[in-house]
Amino acid sequence: MTNYITFSAIQNDLKSGKITCKSLVEHHLSRIESKKNLNVFLSVYADEALAKAEKIDEKIKNNTQGRLAGMIIGLKDVICYENHPLQASSRILDGFVSQFSATIVERLLAEDAIIIGRQNCDEFAMGSTNENSAFGNVLNDADNSRVPGGSSGASAVAIQADLCQISIGSDTGGSVRQPASFCGVVGLKPTYSRLSRYGLAAYASSFDCIGVIGKSVEDIALIMEIVAGKDDFDSTVSSKDVPKYTQNLTFDNNKKIKIAYIKETIENDALQPEIKTAINQKIAFLREQGHTVEAVDFPLLSVILPTYYILTTAEASSNLSRYDGVKYGFRSKNAENLEQMYKKTRSEGFGKTVKERIMLGTFVLSASYYDAYYTKAQKVRRLIQEKTEEIFKEYNFILSPNAPTTAPKFGSFSEDPIQMYLADIFSVQANVVGMPAISIPCGKDNENMPIGLQIMADFFEEEKLMSFSDYLIKNS
Repeated sequence: MTNYITFSAIQNDLKSGKITCKSLVEHHLSRIESKKNLNVFLSVYADEALAKAEKIDEKIKNNTQGRLAGMIIGLKDVICYENHPLQASSRILDGFVSQFSATIVERLLAEDAIIIGRQNCDEFAMGSTNENSAFGNVLNDADNSRVPGGSSGASAVAIQADLCQISIGSDTGGSVRQPASFCGVVGLKPTYSRLSRYGLAAYASSFDCIGVIGKSVEDIALIMEIVAGKDDFDSTVSSKDVPKYTQNLTFDNNKKIKIAYIKETIENDALQPEIKTAINQKIAFLREQGHTVEAVDFPLLSVILPTYYILTTAEASSNLSRYDGVKYGFRSKNAENLEQMYKKTRSEGFGKTVKERIMLGTFVLSASYYDAYYTKAQKVRRLIQEKTEEIFKEYNFILSPNAPTTAPKFGSFSEDPIQMYLADIFSVQANVVGMPAISIPCGKDNENMPIGLQIMADFFEEEKLMSFSDYLIKNS
């Protein structure tokens, strides 16, 4: 079967009778089976997906189908789907089954999307390589010796390897965009509060965003149009009207725009040369088209990453305190009393990276260090947001790399985990300030590994961001 780049092509073939929803599901199930070595799916809902496909085929015959009839979707293992397993790729949630569905899942199902399975990830979405899962590494389909990025690495590989048409992931510091970059696909992190977080397993609540990974901007625009908007179950979600994203994807090249890039992100010796070349070529193209592209200074660049890690670990320490072995999930069998049960359950149930971040977060929240770290980081976060807003008063978009390199080999950060944290240096700004950002394919390096370009926009400017991104992809 064809590797469909756009969902509109799928719908055309469904309407003409060239394919059916059932044959489409069978195709993806076959792909999942043939690519089992990639370790993408933790659960595959084969029988359920086939049964639903048959029902949707009947709807198509009667012309009563929803807007997503034929859309095959995978869910990152941090998103609730009623009566299906949820583990956040952690032992601590062994045996846990969701009691409800996330709002985003309910909205997808209401339009006849088919959920095909649950995707691997870094444990509790903490990591940049997908090496932190209790279920083993996910492999990059372009080179199995390379990481797929993280934490939504499996979600990106699922699109890269045509295991589904759309993946729903989460992005706390680049966890949708960086793996999309490493796998050569499109990944969008919307404005914080644009999508409901109800049903998303929390890592850092003031940073977490549900994001979308797909093969085309067109498909992501359709998903956003359906799932965005007000939700009574999430008090932090925006009540702003949702634009008709799919109707406004055409970029008007006659209307010249201004684009910024932070000087230190591109004019940097640590940036892989091929990435620098690819981005400079994109800048040159935009200038040739009559758009203004200028370097800007961002004096707070060096404090974005420390601010991010202080605040996210603090929030993780608080959010993950609920996993104690009492009500659900894993419970240590080696405990002799209640205190030991708590300690051993958390020591045995959480992986190394999660424990490190919980301990760091507990430290910065402690009475002796709260003001020195947490309070100060919150003040700096506000300054970073103000400086970023100043850029958007003059410019429409900010261009940058997603990461300093293309996908590294497995084990690259094992001896120096600080390097893994530094790999997030370009992606965390969008989460610190809460603005939307997208990764789009931008060529390949000398070893044929994908390069991604990150584009950030002002609050709730997803419509313009997707239009501009679609234009760049189609003119690459």
